[in-house]
Amino acid sequence: MNSKPSTISAINSFKNVQQILRLVVAVVGSGLFTTANAQQDPIYAQYMNNPLAINPAYAGSNNMFNANIQYRTQWAGIDANPATINFSSHMAVFRNKIGAGLMVIQDKIGDTKNTEFQGVFAYKIQVKDSWLSFGMQTGFIRYQTDPSMLTIRDPGDPAFNQLTETKFNTGVGIMLKSDRYLVGISVPRLLPATVSQGGQSIALYSQNYYLFGSYVMFISQDIRFKPSVLLRATQGTSISADLNASFTFKELYTGGIFTRNFKSYGILAQASFKNIRFGYVFELPGSAATSLNFVSHEVSLGISTALLGFHDQAVKTF
Repeated sequence: MNSKPSTISAINSFKNVQQILRLVVAVVGSGLFTTANAQQDPIYAQYMNNPLAINPAYAGSNNMFNANIQYRTQWAGIDANPATINFSSHMAVFRNKIGAGLMVIQDKIGDTKNTEFQGVFAYKIQVKDSWLSFGMQTGFIRYQTDPSMLTIRDPGDPAFNQLTETKFNTGVGIMLKSDRYLVGISVPRLLPATVSQGGQSIALYSQNYYLFGSYVMFISQDIRFKPSVLLRATQGTSISADLNASFTFKELYTGGIFTRNFKSYGILAQASFKNIRFGYVFELPGSAATSLNFVSHEVSLGISTALLGFHDQAVKTF
């Protein structure tokens, strides 16, 4: 007697999924036709430790409270080399149906610094044994230059005046997740932005499109193998591909290797102590075509715990 309402509920859920998918595809697709010449988003080697950095749909997806801080110094040894610090916190609310959080990112290179503040929101729909999440992030990015870090022949050159501007931005993402796999597509910053300095237009950033996925294989009761891939595309540049393979032992220790476009290689390690995890990445160039022969380092510290009564107690695979 209850089969008809169940069927109607299933049909409505499927229609909701279709509508969300169409919306994300439309938004992402519309951005492909926007032209810009701008820098890319910050690079992270530990994106699987904190997918929220590239996809807002991850907010609250593990039904817990999460906080993560991540620091990356690229091409260590070069003056004014790129350096990025990322702090994020998110949690599941409303009986684990909604995720909410925030991100603060500071990205520095040379005499420029971008500081980003974003609020994150995600809504989850159960699809059989998986969860489909649709996420959005909204906030602003503050762009600053510091000419004192440069050696300038003509101090009066207007092209090197100190500049501070703030730009609004928003982003979207969608993600499908279960205990075995994670797949997502996102555009964290939808709105291209430029600033004017000395009569010149400077592009701050344009859309970066992310497609990533990972799958967990249980080798034995204590050993798990997790390969993952991240594809990143920016208009006017070639697609970047990160390939990652790691082993986890007794849910406590993780070790693995990765490559970015087969031009740089690295090792990653992670140790977990109860609900706290510490991660480290060492990356070095591995191609004769690489112009910069300097290593990069990345460290992260995170926590995942049940804070509310309806939160899950066990730490998830993703």
